[in-house]
Amino acid sequence: MDPVKVEVFLQTLIAGILLGGLYALIGLGMTLIMGVMRIINLAHGELMMVAMYMAYWLFTLLHIDPYLAVFIVAPAMFFFGMAIQRFLINPVLRVEAILPENQVILTVGIGMVLSNLATIMFTSDYRSTPVEYASDAWYLSDLWRSSPIELSFSVPWVVSFLFAVVITALLWYFLTRTDTGKSIRATAQDRDAALLMGVNVERMKLLTFGLGASLVGAAGCLFIPLYYLYPALGGRFTLIAFVITILGGLGSTVGAIIGGVLLGVFESMTATYLGMGWAPVGRFIIFVAALVFLPGGIASVLRRRRLGG
Repeated sequence: MDPVKVEVFLQTLIAGILLGGLYALIGLGMTLIMGVMRIINLAHGELMMVAMYMAYWLFTLLHIDPYLAVFIVAPAMFFFGMAIQRFLINPVLRVEAILPENQVILTVGIGMVLSNLATIMFTSDYRSTPVEYASDAWYLSDLWRSSPIELSFSVPWVVSFLFAVVITALLWYFLTRTDTGKSIRATAQDRDAALLMGVNVERMKLLTFGLGASLVGAAGCLFIPLYYLYPALGGRFTLIAFVITILGGLGSTVGAIIGGVLLGVFESMTATYLGMGWAPVGRFIIFVAALVFLPGGIASVLRRRRLGG
C-alpha cells in the first residue's frame, strides 16, 4: 500500500478522534439534560459561546491561559445554568399550555437572546486567543526514529483532548460513585420511582442543568485555542450536540461519548476525502441514518448486547 495514502488516512483518523473527544464533551451536556429533564436544550451551543467569550476576555484582560480558564469558567457556567433552570425553565414547566414542548421553544428563545446580546456587546467581529503554542506540534519521528511514516500531533488539539478525557472520567466517577450522581441517574431512568425512593427530583433537575452548562462551558474553553469566536457560533455546536444526542441515544452518556467520537472521525474523513464543504453534509447524513436505521441510538445496541449476554 502507498505509504503516503496510509499516512494521510492515519493523520485523518487521529484528527477525527481528537475532534470527537471534544464533541463528546459537548454532547454529554445535552444528553444529561435530556435524560433528566426530558427536553432538548436548543440553547446549548449559545451557552458554549458565552463560555468562549468568558475564556477570551480572561485571556485578553488577565492573560489567563484558556486551559487554566476551565477552572473559572466551568463553575461560573454551572451557576449560570442553574439560574436559567430555576428562573426561566422551571416556571414554564409548571404552566399547562397547549404546546407541551413550550420549554423547548423557550430554550430557542434563550439561545437567540444570548446570541444577540453577544452581538450587541462584542460586535460580530471574529476573535481568537493567540496562544504561543497554537502552531506547535509533536512528531512521531521524535518518539520513534525508525517510523516508516511521519505523523504529527497538534499540541493544542492533544491538550484539549486530554482535558476532555479527564473531565469525562471525573463525570463518570461522579455519576457512578457519589450519592448525588446516583440520584441523577435514578431520576433519568425512572423519575416516579426516584421520587418514591426519596430523591429530590426538582433539585436533581437544577443540578443537572447546571452540570450540563458546566460541561459545555469547559468545552468552550478547550475550543477557544482552536477556533475563531463570533456571536453566531453557538448554532453550529447546538446542531452538533443534537446529532450526538440522537446518535448516542437519548439520555445515554456512554452513547454520547461513542457518538461524539464517531461523528468526529466521520467529519474528519469526509473533509479529507471529499472536501471541507462536505463535513456538514456528512453530519446530516449521520443524523438521518441514525433516525432511520438506529432510532434508539447506540444506547439501544449496547442495551441489546447487555441483555443478550
